[in-house]
Amino acid sequence: MKVLLAEYAAARDPALAPEGAAMLDVLVQSFTRCGYEVVLAGPGDFYDEIVRLSPMCDMGLVIAPDHLLAKFTLPVEQYSHNLGCGSMNAALCANKVTTGRILKNHGIPVPADAPTGRHVVKPVSGCGAQGVRLTTDAPGQGEFAEAYIEGDHYSVSLVMSRVVGEACLYFSGNPPLVLSINRQAMILNPDGTFTYSGGETPVHPSRAQEIIDTAVKAVTVLGCQGYCGVDVVVADKVYVVDVNPRITTSLVGIAACMEEEIATLLVSASQGNAPGKVHFNGSVRFDARGTVTPV
Repeated sequence: MKVLLAEYAAARDPALAPEGAAMLDVLVQSFTRCGYEVVLAGPGDFYDEIVRLSPMCDMGLVIAPDHLLAKFTLPVEQYSHNLGCGSMNAALCANKVTTGRILKNHGIPVPADAPTGRHVVKPVSGCGAQGVRLTTDAPGQGEFAEAYIEGDHYSVSLVMSRVVGEACLYFSGNPPLVLSINRQAMILNPDGTFTYSGGETPVHPSRAQEIIDTAVKAVTVLGCQGYCGVDVVVADKVYVVDVNPRITTSLVGIAACMEEEIATLLVSASQGNAPGKVHFNGSVRFDARGTVTPV
């Protein structure tokens, strides 16, 4: 069977290229080991490449910044079998203001609106730590502000099953597959900007169940499917600060010590039958360029 892996950043976004290339490499290796013929999007117009290649493939997966993900996922849904999050849900998650409002309305802790003084400014439609800064300035066009929460930074990596044969916004009756909790290395630079430099996985913090429960509720409320990552800050509560309806850099570390193949998990989840758990051999640290070292 042929699988299209369409990764945007490696050839089109220098700032995110190392992370994009690292994620793509993990996926290519896993699908190849599992016996799939991997087809890669070429260097031409990304959308046109997906439209051209999707009908030739049995399934496809798009890896792209959140604000572009819905557009590029749509032709995979139209012409092939999508292994990732649905385009409508990806579009929802791309708007960080709307996402935060929905989570708050469902009782999920999110940062409060920005108080006077120091606060965090973010792009409404952004990716990772790009454009995120701690400042006293008002947000500019296409930005919003929220309270700065000091705490421990983690992400939760999950795979959500879907209902087979239905254009459904929500996952199937199968429970979400929690892959791991990952410690995030977030650097606050002297100029107030933030840099994501990788992390460690799997980790087992004292409030692990609270972290997992919060992440599962968030992706359930937003109707995410396939692989997704939920970024949280653990303080007096577990605050959700971002929901990524796509492959994230943490996969580089997860795949290095997880016994199961990510390719098998993604395909199974897309058919509504992801397993109940996965197994790990040790822990690793990873950086944003895909370098992995044992802990």
